[in-house]
Amino acid sequence: MKKLIGLFLMGLLFSCKTDTPKQEPIVLWEPYKDSAEVAANADHEISRMRYKLIQSKVLDKNAVFLPLYDEVVKMKEDEYESLKPLILERDIFSIRNSIEQDKLTYEQLVLFYLYRIYKYELNNETTLNTVIALNEEVLAAARKLDEQRREGSLPDVRHPIFGMPILLKDNINTAGMKTTAGSIALMNNEVGDSFIVERLKENGALILGKVNLSEWAYFLCSGCPVGYSAVGGQTLNPYGRRIFETGGSSSGSGTSVAANYAVAAVGTETSGSILSPSSQNSVVGLKPTIGLLSRSGIVPISSTLDTPGPMTKNVVDNAILLSAMMGYDAADSKSVKEEYSGILSAGLNPEPLKTMRLGAMTTLMERDSLYRETVKELKQAGVEIIEFTPPEVEMDGFLSILNIDMRNDLPAYLKAYSNPESVSITSIANAVDFNNADSLVRIPYGQALFEGILADSTTAEGLEEIKAKLENSGRTFFDTALDAHDLDAVLSINNYHAGYAAVAKYPALTVPMGYKKSGEPISLTFVGKPFSEAHLLRMGKAFEDAFPKRKMPKDYQ
Repeated sequence: MKKLIGLFLMGLLFSCKTDTPKQEPIVLWEPYKDSAEVAANADHEISRMRYKLIQSKVLDKNAVFLPLYDEVVKMKEDEYESLKPLILERDIFSIRNSIEQDKLTYEQLVLFYLYRIYKYELNNETTLNTVIALNEEVLAAARKLDEQRREGSLPDVRHPIFGMPILLKDNINTAGMKTTAGSIALMNNEVGDSFIVERLKENGALILGKVNLSEWAYFLCSGCPVGYSAVGGQTLNPYGRRIFETGGSSSGSGTSVAANYAVAAVGTETSGSILSPSSQNSVVGLKPTIGLLSRSGIVPISSTLDTPGPMTKNVVDNAILLSAMMGYDAADSKSVKEEYSGILSAGLNPEPLKTMRLGAMTTLMERDSLYRETVKELKQAGVEIIEFTPPEVEMDGFLSILNIDMRNDLPAYLKAYSNPESVSITSIANAVDFNNADSLVRIPYGQALFEGILADSTTAEGLEEIKAKLENSGRTFFDTALDAHDLDAVLSINNYHAGYAAVAKYPALTVPMGYKKSGEPISLTFVGKPFSEAHLLRMGKAFEDAFPKRKMPKDYQ
């Protein structure tokens, strides 16, 4: 058997031997000095990319990668290369077809993604600091599916997600893996499956592992790097490590999908946390209407605005992953009982371009040449474009929604799911004190937002007034054009108007639009009325088919 050093780690992977027959434990990874990388970013034009550190001070990658090492090392480089045409950048239906045609097994599919993760994440020159936990049972689960397939005992009716390896943002409860939200305070947070993970498993998905995120979903520090957590370190963008931001807070979800570490990933959003990393990593991201997907078992910021959502390499996979997570959850007060049809098929049924009416913001037409060119191309393809100037609306009080909700919602989550013997904090105040006890390691960028939560004096009555006012503001921002011009959607860029969509509780789909001259990805975002996800996906599919823009990051091919 070839050692993994000869396969993927270019000299960074080694086995320590002694003169005695007994072999020392295998060391896959050793901490390195990241001071040179930190120094190189000291003058970065984006202030929050002037990092204080890159690698986590608490995560031992050996603990993450050793359990599956003996299995992953069995895959040879030539086998890996032979599987690339069947898996790399392929959509779920293509992968399923390869399995059904006996060109690929579920085990090979999982091993392919694990091989890529080991190849890039254990090399300090290519690591994205993305994968922070792996499911030690995933290969056994894949082999069981292969065995059932040989025996002819697989279910006759299978969701398209069946057998597909999925990565999860590490604020989503998952049995068998810690759920940390990137915080050292939750490093021992062992919980059962969240509702959406239960749905994924019921539909046959294979949970591959957990990925890094902006700590506490980017509601801890102010002005700090997106994609940083004390547990996982600094997530990096595969299109430009230390050059481009990853977006956040679902940073690891975006970077892992972009680098083809899994078929797809699940992120979460309060305001922009799916749209931003999807855009920054040239992947498709959907922020659903509040209530379409359950939030039970997800570390919260705001029960008013939080939602999970799918992040994928293409629109068809986005529709599949969204469908696989849907279902009514009585434990979530916002969960809807209605069954919204057409979502699963939306990725296969693009909306005819000539039937689409889309709103283009004059403010974006004036400032962004790629948006302007894309709108022009859509017009030429037959889309009816109505240019409009969005109204100015008040967004005062937005931060108080997050402050007061998290002050109430985090203790409720901890009480419902966490074991007090392994998680000592019970409130934001506890978390602040815990962090201050070792601030250099636990909060190198401070915790200004947590401190702001404690200082916020908004009353319950005041909070309800703010919520009502901002929901009206958000809906006014979009409805002025949507209703007046009978539009199918409003076109935005990346997460530029995520805050308005958040308070309006409107869904938003972002699809790769191209790349800036620097090589930084940029995306077109479709915003629609509540529960218009199927329509958004059909329009997104039409745009993707007519103007395919996503390219793999060149160093991760």
